[in-house]
Order: sequence, then C-alpha cells, then structure tokens
Amino acid sequence: MSLDAASPQTHPDIVVAAVAIIRDRHVLMVTARGRDVVFMPGGKVDDGESLVEAAQRESREEISVGLLPHTVREAFTVVTQAHGEPEGRMVRMTMFTGIPDAEPQPAAEVSALHWISSAELHRCPPAGAEVVRRLAASGLID
Repeated sequence: MSLDAASPQTHPDIVVAAVAIIRDRHVLMVTARGRDVVFMPGGKVDDGESLVEAAQRESREEISVGLLPHTVREAFTVVTQAHGEPEGRMVRMTMFTGIPDAEPQPAAEVSALHWISSAELHRCPPAGAEVVRRLAASGLID
C-alpha cells in the first residue's frame, strides 16, 4: 500500500460541533486568544458526547450561553481542510442554530466576539468561510 493510500488513516477527521447565532443579518464568531482568525463558537466532540451536547457545552464554554433546547436545530455539516493542520486533515463541523439563553460574552479561551457578514470571509478559516457562504446563500446573513 502506498503512503498516499494510508494518509487518510493517519489524519482522521476532526469532529466538531458549533453554533450559528444570527442577529441583524450577521453571524456571531469569536477570536481565540493568540489567534488571528475568527472561528465559529464550537469545538471538538468529547468521547460519549452527542453533537448537540457538544454544541451546547462549547457554547457555554466559549460565549457564556446555552441554546434554548426547543430552538436548537441541526443546520448542516461542513467538511473541509482543517485550519493549521497538515494537508489532508479534514474538519467535519456540524452546525446548530438556536436562540441563546443570555447575551453572548467572551469566556475561557475566547478574547472577543465578532458579528460577521459575508463581506468578511477573508477573516475566516476554511470551515468558517464555508459556513458564512452557506448562511448568506440561505438569506440568513448579508
């Protein structure tokens, strides 16, 4: 077997759950401490955790809010090259929408919140840019 055939096995997908909070035709993104790009609030799914549980946990950890349970909906999944990872390492990010139970605030490793439109794609890593494109194509953000 060639190295190329083995590479997908050496670089398993990074499974992520994230939330898209939309306000005034912009989506909430965050800047993590020490990073120069904006990310969707979210993160890796822990062992034994469902995607929606991970999205809720990450939302609390990063932006200090949960999503009201009756409003949470799975929106779509983006699969793309993982930012800052070796070529061929993919991120599989499942997006959830919902209404926050409080006003979002930076928490944990998050230094700032940013309300992003499609005009700011240049600030996003590949997965975030794809999310912004899809939200804009759906008419949810500018």
